[in-house]
Amino acid sequence: MADQSVVLEAVQAAWQAMSVAEIIAVALGLAYLLLAMRQNNACWYAAFGSTAIFSWLFWDVSLVMESALNVYYLAMAVYGWWAWRHGQDSEHVSPLPITRWSWHQHLLAMTAMIGLTVCSGWLLEQFTGAARPWLDSFTTWGAVITTWMVTRKILENWLYWLVIDSAAIVLYVDRELYLTAVLMALYVILAITGWFLWLAEYRQQQNNESQERIWQQA
Repeated sequence: MADQSVVLEAVQAAWQAMSVAEIIAVALGLAYLLLAMRQNNACWYAAFGSTAIFSWLFWDVSLVMESALNVYYLAMAVYGWWAWRHGQDSEHVSPLPITRWSWHQHLLAMTAMIGLTVCSGWLLEQFTGAARPWLDSFTTWGAVITTWMVTRKILENWLYWLVIDSAAIVLYVDRELYLTAVLMALYVILAITGWFLWLAEYRQQQNNESQERIWQQA
């Protein structure tokens, strides 16, 4: 009975720690991911609303890098909307295809992610009162790079999100943003689904391109 009481008290405290703003931001964030999985351009509207709220929430709990990240997300929401509509042609409306990065592009991305994490983590620890500066930096710079991958429909973005969102769960629980931590847990599950959905679409694209080349050569 004592253990059950402790659990109930913890759940009640977690619920009380949540705010209406966090609930709205989480709902919009979940809508963004579900729409992105379906390659629906409306995902960027949900992303813009969610990140606007999160920018304020993270600043309020001293997650400096996470707050700055969401300002970046605002800009990426606008760019992502445009890029998905226009594809690789800036003058005409055509869907952006799913593509893959080469191994050296991934190596460059991961090297940049680690280097930026080390630099900003040290600076935050030395000169600010930021909470969890190293973990905050890792999730921030990882998300910066991976969000760019999403705007360009790079297939492997889902694998990057698996790592980043898992780390973010720890960060948000530490800051008592429990509903946001639950959202990250859902993101981990949905990132796996997103990977398989985009992989199937990518393979279909490859088959269509192969058939088109055959027809052109016939």
